[in-house]
Amino acid sequence: MATVSMEKPAAVATKRMLSLDVLRGVTMAFMILVNNNGWHAYWPFEHADWNGWTPTDIVFPTFLFLVGVTIVISLESRFAKGASTPDVLPKIFRRAVLLFAIGIFLAVFPFFHWSQMRIYGVLQRIAACYLVGSLLYLWGRRLKKPAVPLMALLVVLLVGYYVMMRWVPVPSYGMPGRDIPFLDKDRNMVAVLDRHLHWGRLWEKTRDPEGLLSTFPAIGTTLLGMMAALWMRTERTLRQKCAGMLGAGVVLLVLGELWNPWFPINKKLWTSSFVLLMAGWSLVLWAFFMWLTEIKGWKRGTGFWLVFGMNAIASYAMSDLLAAPLWAISMGPHETFGYWLYLHSFAYVHPPGVASLLYSIWFVLMCWLPMAVLYRMKIFLKV
Repeated sequence: MATVSMEKPAAVATKRMLSLDVLRGVTMAFMILVNNNGWHAYWPFEHADWNGWTPTDIVFPTFLFLVGVTIVISLESRFAKGASTPDVLPKIFRRAVLLFAIGIFLAVFPFFHWSQMRIYGVLQRIAACYLVGSLLYLWGRRLKKPAVPLMALLVVLLVGYYVMMRWVPVPSYGMPGRDIPFLDKDRNMVAVLDRHLHWGRLWEKTRDPEGLLSTFPAIGTTLLGMMAALWMRTERTLRQKCAGMLGAGVVLLVLGELWNPWFPINKKLWTSSFVLLMAGWSLVLWAFFMWLTEIKGWKRGTGFWLVFGMNAIASYAMSDLLAAPLWAISMGPHETFGYWLYLHSFAYVHPPGVASLLYSIWFVLMCWLPMAVLYRMKIFLKV
């Protein structure tokens, strides 16, 4: 079940890296914003339709990257307090199950039509990546260089995924690049497997951006976050660590773009080039916030982001709980309450792209307010 921390915000921040909480808060705010667009959103606030990427596509992989960072920090904190592996294992499994269960609950809220339940989802993928990442770290931390097996597994996941998607025939369709276009939207191994399994409703009817096979390279995103956390635990100065992360981020950005012609950057399939590119952005963004907050000591304005960053899962759940009734309540034969609200308020603003952006910002603020109350009351919900 969820636990509640009653520590003061300042006290909690001193035990954690402020840059991490700020980055997590910025990521969560942007995630809520782009998940709740109006009807004429500008392209940076939309996911790429297929191959390619937009700023919106950075959001989820950055959150998964931060899950990897948190795995290392959280487990090492518990071990420093005297916990053993048998002590932390039940908590790991409990947290993964609870995250998955919350994801399922949000998928069927508010009408609970279980026949339309979506097994895949954002929180479900986070749960899987958290569980696998945590177990791998418990196994690898016994080694002198725990980053080495993580790096080896990352290579296996990314190269193996490319080989499977490019060189393994898709059942009933044939060889990619010969019989069917490579990374065809519906005729690819990920989509075909998800349709064959019949594991609930698929987000795009014939495919799902959080499908089963694409979760494996997503684990690679979490592994990169874990390796970044291990780098932060080395005995180097903060400036050296920040510079190292920035350099590594630039290298990953280049590698992702270099792989793109052979294995296109694709968020919905979570391709290997996508993993590298987005981890590069995560490192660059973390390095920037580290330089700004930890090195330069800039604290002004961070409070807004900490409200989301220190209650991240609760913020995500709040956004879904608020959004679901907007789209579920009918105001007419072809009009939901959400569209009615937009039509009778924000839609009067021109151009339409600005109206959509204002609607998204309004929605973020509606989610921020209850989280701000929890923050001010020193309540931090932890799964």
